[in-house]
Amino acid sequence: MRLPISLKIFSITTALLVLMVVVTWLSVLNFHQLNNQVRALADYYLPLQQQVASVEILIRQQIVHMERVMARPDPEFLASESNGFDMRGVNADQIVDSSLRMLGEAETQKDIKLDRVTLAVLGKQLPAIQTARQHFHMSFRLFQIEAQEGTPRSQKIVRDTLLREKDSVDVEIGKTIDILNRLTQDTAIQAKKEEKRATTLNWIVTAIATALGLIFAGFVTRSLVDPVKRLVGGTRAVEAGDLDVEILVHTHDELATLATSFNNMVVGLREKERIRDTFGQYVDPRIVKSLLENRMPSDGGERQVMTVFFSDLQDFTRLCEGLPPDDAVRFLNRYFSLMSEVIRTRQGIVDKYIGDSVMAFWGPPFTDAADHATLCCLAALEQMARMEAFRAWLPEMFGVAHGLPVVNVRMGIASGEVTVGNIGSETSRGYTVIGDTVNLASRLEQANKFYGTRILVSEATRNLAGDTLAFREIDSLRVAGKLETVRVYELLGLATELSESDRQLAQSYEAGLARYRAQDWDAAEAAFSECLEIEPKDQPSQVMLRRIATFRQTPPEAGWDGVWVALSK
Repeated sequence: MRLPISLKIFSITTALLVLMVVVTWLSVLNFHQLNNQVRALADYYLPLQQQVASVEILIRQQIVHMERVMARPDPEFLASESNGFDMRGVNADQIVDSSLRMLGEAETQKDIKLDRVTLAVLGKQLPAIQTARQHFHMSFRLFQIEAQEGTPRSQKIVRDTLLREKDSVDVEIGKTIDILNRLTQDTAIQAKKEEKRATTLNWIVTAIATALGLIFAGFVTRSLVDPVKRLVGGTRAVEAGDLDVEILVHTHDELATLATSFNNMVVGLREKERIRDTFGQYVDPRIVKSLLENRMPSDGGERQVMTVFFSDLQDFTRLCEGLPPDDAVRFLNRYFSLMSEVIRTRQGIVDKYIGDSVMAFWGPPFTDAADHATLCCLAALEQMARMEAFRAWLPEMFGVAHGLPVVNVRMGIASGEVTVGNIGSETSRGYTVIGDTVNLASRLEQANKFYGTRILVSEATRNLAGDTLAFREIDSLRVAGKLETVRVYELLGLATELSESDRQLAQSYEAGLARYRAQDWDAAEAAFSECLEIEPKDQPSQVMLRRIATFRQTPPEAGWDGVWVALSK
């Protein structure tokens, strides 16, 4: 079939529209009669029936008042019941008047087919109810007068008259209710018949339309649906990662053009995937993906609050001196693989490898703004835990089980505002972060050397990380190249997993640090000595004790603020 898709779809649509018009016309024709019956019931018959029922209830209530008075005709009770009798009588007359007005409206209604003969009978019957009720009302008044002023004989005569009027009202109401019941029942039966006929006819028309629709569907399947199915199958294959798929369409319409474009797109995706896989070994895959999909500007930067991480292997230079080049590369590749896997699992971005150092950062758009400090600290703790597995691999690498080098890592973490973006020259650039926060993280990593710690973080990182992690304040430090003072904290672990001895160590150390800043050397020395009793190898406490000994010999200058100045990087 060489017809264009537009003409095929137009033909099918036209045929379906014709069927729809036929079905609609028949439905309108069939449901018009049903609608007439329903409107007659809803607008007139049922409201009239409800109003007559209300009149009957009110008259029944008047009869109750009458029977109470007849049973107890004393003046005070008679006056009380008379008020209720009068009020219900007025309400009954008002409802009858409302029903008569509704009948008048029905007489003028031209767009609804009504049983006008029966309505005319009702037009005479409703006043009869009203007249009978008013006679009943008058008889009740006479009975009231006779009960108060008359003789027993006259009271009995009026009483008999009252009972006859009551029976007359009952008869008139019964006639009216019978008329309305027959009217509503006949109309409901007729409506049900119309509904059944309309439903049957609609099912017949729907069956015919369905048969014709199936014929049309079978007619266009080979030329339209089958190529679309092949395209859908190809799309699903691409979604599943199969970029070797190719769609073959043998028609000569727009679907063939679409299949050709799809095949060209798959070729482009294969090329882009190859580029992404290649560059993903050098740059974080999320950055590569964002750049390829134009979701990240290739020029310029922006200010963001992020957390920056630096790590460095202790004494790696000396370690490498005794290793052949291939072994040194294998050593680093294994180390970087373990550490980078943790960083990426915790949503961090590995920025670069500098010798044996790793630089990474956490922050928008790759990490939620509220979580970057916590995620970075968790990644640091997990890297420390993975060092055990790395050390266990060393005998396999070196081929010996004894005399292996001691491999330790130092880490520095800082949070704050950085400039992030694609930074570099016209020919070479990288997505990275720069700023004082980056320099601070690097200096904190190096500060581990003279504190004997493994993970140092800035005060901003400690505050952002919250209470899920445990820290102890180590010192107030002014690092090389900066004038501002930074409070430095050691990351101890998860708060829920910290041992009681570690908690006591942190408390004693921070108590000693407070006395140290106040130049209370004796109290500070006692607190740090208590730390060594808890953990004899606690190097920060040893460092502080050596400082105290120095300050005893050479006291700090006046106005000393307790800040330690790091003179070297």
